[in-house]
Amino acid sequence: MESHDRAVAHIAASVKDFSARKEPFRSKMIEFPVNFSNVLEQAQSRLNEKSPNLLESYVDTRKSQYERERMVDTSGLNHILRVDTEKKTVIAEPNVPMDALVQATLQHGLLPPVVMEFPGITVGGGFAGTAGESSSFRYGFFDRIVNWIEMVLGDGQVVRASKTENSDLFLGAASSFGTLGVTTLLELQLIDAKSYVKLTYLPVSGISEAQKVIQEAAKDHSNDYLDGMMFAEDRGVICVGRLTNDVSSGKFQGFTRRSDPWFYLHVGRMMKGRSLPVTETVPIVDYLFRYDRGGFWVAAYAYTYFITPFNRITRWVLDYFMHTRVMYLALHKSGLASQYIVQDVAIPYSKAEEFMQYLATEFKHYPIWLCPLKQSGKDIASTHSLQVEKTNRKMPEMMLNFGVWGPGPKRRDEFVWWNRAFERKVHELGGQKWLYAQAYYTEEEFNDIYNRKEYDALREKYHASYLPTVYDKVKVDIAKEEQAVRESWAAWLAMVFWSIWPLAGLYGLYKAVRGGDYLLPKASKKAR
Repeated sequence: MESHDRAVAHIAASVKDFSARKEPFRSKMIEFPVNFSNVLEQAQSRLNEKSPNLLESYVDTRKSQYERERMVDTSGLNHILRVDTEKKTVIAEPNVPMDALVQATLQHGLLPPVVMEFPGITVGGGFAGTAGESSSFRYGFFDRIVNWIEMVLGDGQVVRASKTENSDLFLGAASSFGTLGVTTLLELQLIDAKSYVKLTYLPVSGISEAQKVIQEAAKDHSNDYLDGMMFAEDRGVICVGRLTNDVSSGKFQGFTRRSDPWFYLHVGRMMKGRSLPVTETVPIVDYLFRYDRGGFWVAAYAYTYFITPFNRITRWVLDYFMHTRVMYLALHKSGLASQYIVQDVAIPYSKAEEFMQYLATEFKHYPIWLCPLKQSGKDIASTHSLQVEKTNRKMPEMMLNFGVWGPGPKRRDEFVWWNRAFERKVHELGGQKWLYAQAYYTEEEFNDIYNRKEYDALREKYHASYLPTVYDKVKVDIAKEEQAVRESWAAWLAMVFWSIWPLAGLYGLYKAVRGGDYLLPKASKKAR
């Protein structure tokens, strides 16, 4: 704990210096959920810094909008400090990734109730963003399993916050993308673990039946995990999981080895044409990170891009590149992230069928991920400051999440138009989108949907008004894109150069081969 306290004291001193100058800073740590920032804005920002390598900066969509001098380094906060088996809690620093967290807690026979499906997503990222997973129908979002946080405020103070201490800060910091301060430590709830998940696949003939199956499964308290996939407008599968130590019945199936199938392909092929449920026994780690290989199904589009056969052999040969840590590094470095639709939204059950019809007409790509979400948590009924109910916006307790991921229109103006129409449709249906995804709202639209009044009051109270807002962090600045192209021949040249197939993809592949992670290194950190 002493080394942690020293690191936090150093961070607090840095923040205090920025506060004295009222100068915005950015934490030098990988944040998740990741906002797919627009590449032209990044190119222009590097031009303003007189970057010697414009073409490289153009394709790197994760270049910071701040100079290195404006960074507060929190990258070393990646340790698990304690697992308490009596209280069933774990104290972890924010840069601990999910696979390291799961490994450490399983050694004590415990498990976080909510675990994000990608192993490199961090504890701090799950708290600062909005992370709902297949256990969220019971436990709510990831931030709902957090008991307390330690945070460095915008003026350099180090405080703790929980549902009983600085409760407004505790609730407000969740899903705030680090705009209220720097989270430096978190205590998470744990549950008793088991070695396997008994996973039952239930075929459905459309979204209406899928919704009924999901609602019935959610009522059964013996079910621990619940999500689904629509493989077509009239064909889907709902996946119901139960923790178990019994391996006496059902087929045994893994999803993490090179020789294992990708989860979505396995389920789609096995259940095609079936009308009866099928049950398999899956190791707990394989279940939790079942979507890692292939990044759900996003990696399949890379095969299309490179005109590469998509079969068992090529997936085996290219397996290293198909894990999310490497795949998203390549995706971001190439700049291709800005050409794909990445939207996660929650829709009221009553509007789910209408929304699915909209996707069938306007999106036309499958699978679509389905995941029921409980708005409140086990012990926390209030919601995030940005998402508190407005008089004209009452969110139901249960919502159905739609993961909408796939190719978008190739022309930039059509791509922007599609996303803006999508956002309007979600709002029209009384839904909510998660802000890790591409956000094309104007600031006026954003303020109408999200509760800026409560949020801004918190920023003022906790000395964070000089920091970037959530809107600053998540917006795609169309006007700035257009200005960059109009005013800079170099930005225009870079845009043209990297639009030539397959230069951007090859560059992303080159960066992936060189190594690195889009979130954190794979090496797990043991509890200390």
